[in-house]
Amino acid sequence: MEIERKWMVNGWPEGEGFPALPLKEEFAMRQGYISVHPTVRIREEALRGGRTDYILCFKSGGGLAREEIERPIDKALFEDLETKIIAKPLIPKIRRSYLLPDGLVLEVNHVDEGQPTEFWYAEVEYPTVEQARAWDPASCQLAAYLSDDVTGQPGQSMGEYWVKTRL
Repeated sequence: MEIERKWMVNGWPEGEGFPALPLKEEFAMRQGYISVHPTVRIREEALRGGRTDYILCFKSGGGLAREEIERPIDKALFEDLETKIIAKPLIPKIRRSYLLPDGLVLEVNHVDEGQPTEFWYAEVEYPTVEQARAWDPASCQLAAYLSDDVTGQPGQSMGEYWVKTRL
């Protein structure tokens, strides 16, 4: 089960006006969709200065909580799915993960950098639905940054972005 909230944001949460958030990790990613309803996605995740993983992901449901199954796959299968099944440009994104004072992790994504459709979004995953509903960005001095909560809003998923920009 994946329990997360999502916000549209502008840029990384760094610099003047932001609390000092320790950077946990940064990934360069590419992802594409075999299916959007239900979600069947592949993603390449290259950790800055480290390994590259290839993931096959299945998701069902929507909103705050949904079922998610992720499994590692090898590079050859990833490439076959990318070129023979998807056959469209994958979505590039940079994800930075920041440690929050309360132990949660803020993931900020810059999608399709340099394209007319580029955008930024942030997510926080939670252990329970109750914690997700109760969590207040002000508790981490991020109320202004995380002011545009789009959790569960139609058209705000990466799958919907794929449909708008790749199909």
